[in-house]
Amino acid sequence: MFERRDVLRLGLGGLAAGVELSFFPSADGAEAPAAQQGFALGAPTPFHPGAVAAAAREAAKQPYKKLPNNLPDRLRNLTYDQYVAIRVKSSARIWANENLGFALEPLHRGFIFSAPVEINLVSQGQSRRVIYNNSQFDFGKLGVPSIGDIGFSGFRVLVPQSGQKLAEIATFQGASFFRAIAQGQRFGTMARALSIKVADPRGEEFPTIRTFWVERPSLATNALVIHALIDSQSVTGAYRFTLHPGEATIIDTECTLFARTKVDNFGLATMSSTVLSDAIDHRRPDDTRPIIADIAGLQMYTGKGEWLWRPVSNRETLQISTFVDENPRGFGFLQRDRRFADYQDDDQHWELRPSLWIEPIGDWGAGGMELIEIPSDSEANDNIIAYWRPQQSLAAGSETAFAYRQFWCWNPPERPALAIVTDTRSGRGSTAKRRRFLVEFKGGVLGDPQQSAAAKPVLTAAPGTITLIRTYPAPNNKSYRILFEIDPGNETSSELRLVLEVAGKPISETWLYRWTR
Repeated sequence: MFERRDVLRLGLGGLAAGVELSFFPSADGAEAPAAQQGFALGAPTPFHPGAVAAAAREAAKQPYKKLPNNLPDRLRNLTYDQYVAIRVKSSARIWANENLGFALEPLHRGFIFSAPVEINLVSQGQSRRVIYNNSQFDFGKLGVPSIGDIGFSGFRVLVPQSGQKLAEIATFQGASFFRAIAQGQRFGTMARALSIKVADPRGEEFPTIRTFWVERPSLATNALVIHALIDSQSVTGAYRFTLHPGEATIIDTECTLFARTKVDNFGLATMSSTVLSDAIDHRRPDDTRPIIADIAGLQMYTGKGEWLWRPVSNRETLQISTFVDENPRGFGFLQRDRRFADYQDDDQHWELRPSLWIEPIGDWGAGGMELIEIPSDSEANDNIIAYWRPQQSLAAGSETAFAYRQFWCWNPPERPALAIVTDTRSGRGSTAKRRRFLVEFKGGVLGDPQQSAAAKPVLTAAPGTITLIRTYPAPNNKSYRILFEIDPGNETSSELRLVLEVAGKPISETWLYRWTR
């Protein structure tokens, strides 16, 4: 067991004592790394993964202290283009020339990434801080600023791919945000280690990663282990991310949360994405691109074994949906449409964005999937957010552990042996008050003419009335399309539910949608 003195030796004394953190002390005792050019490393200190939890536990007993606001205005006021022009020199990439299967690229502070984070490298039970040095960055047209050790804003993870060229597969930067991709993809969906009070009238709280410890990898394991300490007004947390590159990028996430105060609204495995326009909404910009979207929808595999599909869209007003469940088996944001012709974007390539599938490890108990759809006029905004919200609050002084596996992938590892929704469209109905929908299912048994002929759509609208329903089975294409209209009367919203059944048993996932006036 680690005692308080061990926590202090890790350089976390500010957190443990409840005083303002003294980030990035002088480089006394720093040593230039012998095996590489680039960033110098601080003096070694003992490290054990249990010390991260010990530090988080101690910090939770003390009042929250904000990080020092010490970033020079010259860096804080950078434009996006100026900021992204700041790059680590290739000679300063950590482990790039050591044949370890991974390399790290520290990220500069600036623009919206103003908060400092400490990066430590761990090897053989010893931790050494990576010391900021402006000479290891290329500042482009900005010129090299005259600044001391201001730390970093995060880091990129790179791996050798075709031709052994290093390629980025993950980034940890900003609050508790991180993202990853599979080979051949473009970055899209973002993850958060923890979310608190999202869309809550009391105001959202953004937990922040204050310190990283990255274990030295090896080719034999093909895994990168990243420890992180998270801090916020309500909660501290000890996290362990184990990253496995491959056909999909897998990130195993283990966390222990320590509550300073009671927390009744928090989210696990939080995901956020951009949806500006698609075939189901009517908030389409005057744009040459028919679809502008990271994802098509939210898929859920419930604790009772039901597969649900909820398309998402850019709404006229804020929409918050909760799908009550217990011990969910999986959920995620999926990009199902991989056809360039449906996006027509040679720059952004939305069809190459990753799907993110989450598999909870262990029982998560009762709660619900929370889906938030926020009106947006900019593709730069992540306006679609989803997370698991436990029913049980975090009591003040409590310690609670969770674990889950993320798959950043082209297709989820676990898929239903059912027909899935491949398209959802909506438009004006036969009268001004009515709304028309077209839903297409594909796969499963729909290629069997007998099964396709026997399929029956089970459709409900609450509230509202189904005034028209037509079916278009096409077994040659393994497709089944349903066209229907709803008349909501004077209601302003209606919850829609559709599933294909044969002899009373589902042969498709269940399509859900909330219509709003």
